[in-house]
Amino acid sequence: MAYDYIIVGSGPAGCVLANRLSEDPTVQVLLLEAGGRDSHPYFAMPAGFAKMTKGIASWGWSTVPQKHLNGRVLWYTQGKVLGGGSTINAQVFTRGNPMDYDDWAATGCAGWSFREILPYFKRSEDNQRYVNAYHGYGGPIGVSAPVNPLPIGEAFIRAAQEYGLPYNPDFNGARQEGVGHYQVTVKDARRSSGPRGYLHPIRDRRNLTIRTNAFVTRVVVEKGRAIGVEVSEKGGAAALVRAEREVLVTSGGMGSPRLLLLSGIGPADHLKSVGVPVVHDLKGVGGNLQDHIDLYCMAECTDRHTYDHVARPHHTLWAGLQYLLFRKGPVASTLFETGGFFYVDKSARSPDVQMHFGLGSGIEAGVPSLRNGGLTLNSCFVRPRSRGTVRLASADPAVAPLLDPNYWADPYDRRISLGGLATTREILRQPALKPFILAERLPGPDVTDEAAIREYVYRTCKVDHHPVGACKMGVDDEAVVAPDLKVRGLEGLRVCDSSIMPLIPSSNTNAPTFMVGEKASDLIRGRTPLPKVDLPAA
Repeated sequence: MAYDYIIVGSGPAGCVLANRLSEDPTVQVLLLEAGGRDSHPYFAMPAGFAKMTKGIASWGWSTVPQKHLNGRVLWYTQGKVLGGGSTINAQVFTRGNPMDYDDWAATGCAGWSFREILPYFKRSEDNQRYVNAYHGYGGPIGVSAPVNPLPIGEAFIRAAQEYGLPYNPDFNGARQEGVGHYQVTVKDARRSSGPRGYLHPIRDRRNLTIRTNAFVTRVVVEKGRAIGVEVSEKGGAAALVRAEREVLVTSGGMGSPRLLLLSGIGPADHLKSVGVPVVHDLKGVGGNLQDHIDLYCMAECTDRHTYDHVARPHHTLWAGLQYLLFRKGPVASTLFETGGFFYVDKSARSPDVQMHFGLGSGIEAGVPSLRNGGLTLNSCFVRPRSRGTVRLASADPAVAPLLDPNYWADPYDRRISLGGLATTREILRQPALKPFILAERLPGPDVTDEAAIREYVYRTCKVDHHPVGACKMGVDDEAVVAPDLKVRGLEGLRVCDSSIMPLIPSSNTNAPTFMVGEKASDLIRGRTPLPKVDLPAA
């Protein structure tokens, strides 16, 4: 069967497109996902993400050895499930700074300034607290405040203010700087993912077909036009599925450039080197990769102030009952409920470091918890200058790609990142947290000189899983897609996800990817853009 639109990948943007395009009953829409359904109980539980940072619903990829991190190889969790990253992430709802998007427009991406894309942020949003110029209500994605903040989280907010940061009730409002509670993509104590918001309510639409465990091996191009995709299901031979109008690639920050390369769309020299026939020489594919890298400090608590103890069987049982009966307790927590944005470089145009306060020491899979329980405070430089690549190791679609974020290639990134770590350590030493913290355990109070701190960071730093830019939108020679998201030089093919972002947003990237999907749906349907938002004067 042929379809009007084939959407490759069911991450946040893919879910948006499946919903919005199938609103037209005259078109047939096919959504293809390499992973399975979002039916595992962990996917619905806000705290469930902690079980998924290694293994569950992931492609199982890693970076190549990082030259500027002492050769470290980092695990790279990329969602392989209906909903992609929106099904397995930590649910933090942040958009970035308005200047991020104005920078996009300044590079030639007409129509993508903040005032122009804010309506699409708002259209996706069902905010449980705010309805104003910055927020929307009634959209598919539930956005709420933490269900039951712990006293230690409140103490962290006070400690950050003692350090000198202002309190900020809304990081997605008039200003970004400060400390406070994160808004999270949670509604009624359940994760609000792409499938839950955009797919589950329309599952009965007859013109929308969703196929999981369907691995797309390449986009098929004939005479300069994408005519469909080759799909392998349940390990079988790949078969052609035709698209009458467009193929829409929404396979994620790493997956989308990988698919283009496997399809023979990319730098000719690289394609030839791995034995992929060149279909369309487009040098920008797989370049311009940007990502955030996490540095963290960890402290042991004086008592059970966080959720580490819940790992014990009887506590786990009680936490499960709390959640099932009352939709409260540890399971209803996203575990990273508070945080903020601050400056390391005082001359920066906007806050340059983001922090996430974690309610445990062993929150993420593979990180052991402290015996007496503890907390984790992550920090990341939000506008890295380093650029990396996505490349193929082989022409075989089953072989993992070569992922090189090239962290800290620019010394400025290292300086600001280490400055962010120093700031978070100081915040944990403030009076408001003294009743809760026994001692810093990582890096440890004796780790003070720069060489020792660097060695600690090389050993412990983590990927933030915010890859963008490797199918860059723009008008220069390195651009892969134009501002209408059409792949340059080809017909019938667009990329519509985080990989098109020319510059990384100064925040988590889930909300911006929903926005890209919303705006893309209007571009594809030829609709008049939503009116710019008239923001109040600062």
